[in-house]
Amino acid sequence: MQIYKVGGAVRDRLLGQPVTDIDWLVVGATVEQMLAQGFRPVGDDFPVFLHPQTGEEYALARTERKSGQGYGGFTFFASPDVSVEDDLIRRDLTINAMAEDAQGQLYDPYGGQRDLEAHLLRHVSPAFAEDPLRVLRVARFAARYAPLGFRVADETLALMRQLSESGELQALTAERSWKEISRALMEPRPDVFFQVLRDCGALAELLPEVDALFGVPQTALHHPEIDTGVHVLMVLQQCAAHAQPLTVRWASLLHDLGKGSTPAADWPRHIAHEVRGLKQVRAVNARCKAPKDCQELALLVCEYHTHGHRALELKASTLLELLQNFDAYRRPQRFAEFVAACEMDARGRLGFEQRDYPQASYLLGAASAARAVPVKPLLEQGFKGAELGAALQRERLQALKAYKASAQPA
Repeated sequence: MQIYKVGGAVRDRLLGQPVTDIDWLVVGATVEQMLAQGFRPVGDDFPVFLHPQTGEEYALARTERKSGQGYGGFTFFASPDVSVEDDLIRRDLTINAMAEDAQGQLYDPYGGQRDLEAHLLRHVSPAFAEDPLRVLRVARFAARYAPLGFRVADETLALMRQLSESGELQALTAERSWKEISRALMEPRPDVFFQVLRDCGALAELLPEVDALFGVPQTALHHPEIDTGVHVLMVLQQCAAHAQPLTVRWASLLHDLGKGSTPAADWPRHIAHEVRGLKQVRAVNARCKAPKDCQELALLVCEYHTHGHRALELKASTLLELLQNFDAYRRPQRFAEFVAACEMDARGRLGFEQRDYPQASYLLGAASAARAVPVKPLLEQGFKGAELGAALQRERLQALKAYKASAQPA
């Protein structure tokens, strides 16, 4: 029995990056031997075990054969005869197909170290094209390592394009797709993930509503970058630069979907795109099975982001209605995330990246002013039920009027 450290742990050590998770490969062992040593089996698809003390994953060396469609369409074969080279060749990228033994000796049969030095994301073998999930994985690695200068090798991008055109991406489950998309959104360059998907034709297959934004012009005065798709990628860059949570990044990706359905005759204006976009946002939310908090914020940001930009001009009554629509009194965090998404949208424009966004503090201040209205005096006056709600609204409106007056420049 030989045990190797494999995959990301080897890759990230060679890159000088922090190593978080370690995967172990066991060569020359049987299932029975692993069980006899106290390893606990996990997973039904292939023999993976948890170490009895550390809980880390140890997988028996295995080969695989394409037997159906999609990510799960493979038959696996594990045997003591499977070598480390046999196991590594079934992996996606050369930089993920390296192993290290207990003495620290590197096994690199497919040139992973060379590609690390060349900053290339290159497939290990033609079998790469058998697994559609790898299109998303490679795009995600591109998003992770873009700050280090990595790019997808031309021949690998060609295989990704082949997969996109094959229809195999449609066989991916929503759960698998969402796992990759959500992880990619949290990488240092989430915009690169979507650009790579677009370059290989996968974006049109997986998120056609987002793909439709590219080539759609906006008014140059407000959007010097012109192209709506480019703008969305710039907004995602700002999200990463400001360490926004997943909810804000998802909402930022979808906030302008309505512009994709603007008739070309109306370009570069996009009247009522906020309301028109709601249908597309619902469709993407449902197809990707995004978590509820992501779905809700995406819909609210789509509908109200221009309210955020015009916050300083809004009447007190409109501010009150905005806070009501967000349930900002019981869910202050969601309103704060809306404000953050609006700021990322404003900064995600050519030349506006460092521009102040006073609307943010103004909106948060308005929410605080309305939230500070006490209920107890109204209860003491005998208000209850619907009358109490109406009285509270009147008091909040007065508080917002006072806040608005105090916030105006002298």
